Amino acid sequence: MHELLKIEFGFHQCDIKRIDGYDNANYIITNESSQSIFKTYPHDNELLAILKAENEVLQSLSSDDRNRFPMPIPFLSGNFIKVLPIEGKTMICRMLSFLDGKFLGDCQPSKKLFQSFGTFIAELNLKLQHFNSYTLKARQWEWDLQYFQQNKKYIDDISLPHNRSIVHYFFKQYEQHVLPVLSQLRKQVIHNDANEWNVLVKNEKVSGIIDFGDLAYSHLINEVAIAITYACYDKNDPLKWAVTILKSYHSKIPLEALEIKVLYYLIAARLCTSVCNSAHSKKTDPTNTYATSSEENAWQMLHKWLRINPIKFENVCLETLGLSAAKHATISEKVNDRHAHISKILSLSYASPIAMHKSAFQYMYDSYGNTFLDAYNNIPHVGHSHPTVVTAAQQQMNQLNTNTRYLYDVLPTYAAKLLSKFPSTLNKVFFVNSGSAASDLAIRLARAHTQRHHIMTMEHGYHGNTQLSIDISDYKFNNPKGQGQKEWVLKTPIPDTYNGKYKERNAGDLYSKEAITQIENSQEPIAAFIAEPIVGCGGQVPLASGYLKKIYRAIRKQGGVCISDEVQTGFGRLGDHFWGFEAQNVTPDIVIVGKPMGNGHPMGAVVTTQEIAESFSKGVEFFSSFGGNPVSCVTGLAVLEVIENEKLQENAKIVGDHYKVLFKALQKKYNCIGDVRGSGLFLGIEIVNKTTGQPDQELAHYIKNQLRQNYILISTDGPYDNVLKTKPPLCFTKENAKEVIEAIDDILRNQE
Repeated sequence: MHELLKIEFGFHQCDIKRIDGYDNANYIITNESSQSIFKTYPHDNELLAILKAENEVLQSLSSDDRNRFPMPIPFLSGNFIKVLPIEGKTMICRMLSFLDGKFLGDCQPSKKLFQSFGTFIAELNLKLQHFNSYTLKARQWEWDLQYFQQNKKYIDDISLPHNRSIVHYFFKQYEQHVLPVLSQLRKQVIHNDANEWNVLVKNEKVSGIIDFGDLAYSHLINEVAIAITYACYDKNDPLKWAVTILKSYHSKIPLEALEIKVLYYLIAARLCTSVCNSAHSKKTDPTNTYATSSEENAWQMLHKWLRINPIKFENVCLETLGLSAAKHATISEKVNDRHAHISKILSLSYASPIAMHKSAFQYMYDSYGNTFLDAYNNIPHVGHSHPTVVTAAQQQMNQLNTNTRYLYDVLPTYAAKLLSKFPSTLNKVFFVNSGSAASDLAIRLARAHTQRHHIMTMEHGYHGNTQLSIDISDYKFNNPKGQGQKEWVLKTPIPDTYNGKYKERNAGDLYSKEAITQIENSQEPIAAFIAEPIVGCGGQVPLASGYLKKIYRAIRKQGGVCISDEVQTGFGRLGDHFWGFEAQNVTPDIVIVGKPMGNGHPMGAVVTTQEIAESFSKGVEFFSSFGGNPVSCVTGLAVLEVIENEKLQENAKIVGDHYKVLFKALQKKYNCIGDVRGSGLFLGIEIVNKTTGQPDQELAHYIKNQLRQNYILISTDGPYDNVLKTKPPLCFTKENAKEVIEAIDDILRNQE
């Protein structure tokens, strides 16, 4: 290397220090009192053309600003780039001037510094505004955000499944929000890599920028997105710092409303580009630490970015720049508009209803920029807008969606996959499009098989909204406005060890004995017994230990069948078990599933035995227009895939156990918490009067609504509507659980 520098540049005595680049080797050359950077690259004709374009950019910048940008230094031959043999390899070589200064990444952040950063980047863009290069216009690669989708090939290199899902989610957001408007965004040559190790600082002011190797003819707003990303990705409040940069940039180059509209998604795209390439680099070249140096910060900000409502980001940016944000109708106006067309019998949650706009994983975003932590909704089982589920449904909808009177492979494929989760005796499935329809069908199956009519149901049970489902749902028919108990319905007391009359260790035996007496004394034989393993509308009440085993035996003894309603408790939510009936060591004859099986797509199913299915087949043909359609089947398959790949049942167990421990600790602190019960991510917290111990609906509602004001979603249920119920998406984390507990702690402490 010394000999080469002597021959090519006339450097007779110099010190050489190697520094690694992303995919090339660079050297700091100290020659007498001056320093320069000798850069080498593996020979490639396309790269050679790009480097020539880069030198042209630098020469145009350095002509009137030599100390802010690297200046190309010619070889003795007068060339600025040469192809030379180095250590037996053919390399592209060039020399650049060395810029002195402290890296932005080593500086303490301040408003003054970040204002300077925004101004500097804008001034650089102004200088490049009229620079034309056909080479740069032809360049297409994954580090240019307009070609962001080229990074999709690296997603599978990300090791953690949930992180892969987050990246996949932001790819879909880019496709939805950025791709359609790309042609409307301003383009020019941009630096394209204003990261914290390329930006130089002197006296709390940005003094220069190096490494123009990522130059691109791209959208102007991409420059802003990249600058914000690297300046803010290690900050606790990235939005605060982002708007500081944005405002100073805007003072030099006024930004357009459409550019601000896509900025949130472009920042996410740059973060995803970083983590995708880091993951790929670790896989292909684990020794290249330079390529993975920003990975931790990028993941940190990506998780924070997910929590920021895109509307909030857009509105804050527009307000900062003095631009007009879109106006939304007030909550009152939205309620009035709803009631103009929709019956008021469809209730709204919370004293102050929420106008939802968007959702992602365990977060929901309203129309006014607020982000809510969802500790309540169990239907988006694997997470709101999960990209694996969304993609599967979109692709199938684009190909075929029909009914079960035709043959299509995904129907038996999904049926086999779903049935593999059940005991071998449960080997036939009927698909419908809701849990309510599944409940209705389950009763029909039971009656067809037993040739009996009477149904035994659980106190406070709820099984759906069809007429037949309501008839067997004490929660509905026993309501003051309900239709009353039908003569063919036998209701048995809920085996509740907290509120019920039996609280002993053998409460399950005592409750089952009482229920068996009802069975034996029934004047009509019972076709079926139906119950949830944890009675949701009863206040998240787990059935007393050992209860179902004796009930099932008694029902079967008199010729009936046993139905487990797993609409809320199934698919791994309980942590220890995939299905709730497993906790009672029983195997039902019929199982009802719904809600979470489609992650929000309307699906339901009845799983039963060969024998019961054959009995039902002797009657009139069964057909569901939408049950088992191809879109539903691929959606259901995707949900099962995510549960397995992201180990969500295991997460429900780990996070749920932790969540319950936190609630138990809170219970010791406040005697208004009478009971903490449930399993996994399906918990109920009984709120009682701290003096009398009686159900305290008023306090429960106060807690629920105060949590809503703190942007946490939770609800209440139970006969007295005094039980807080929390059943979040299974991607819920320990940090999320802690946030809920701390919020309730604050509410109760301030309420005393």
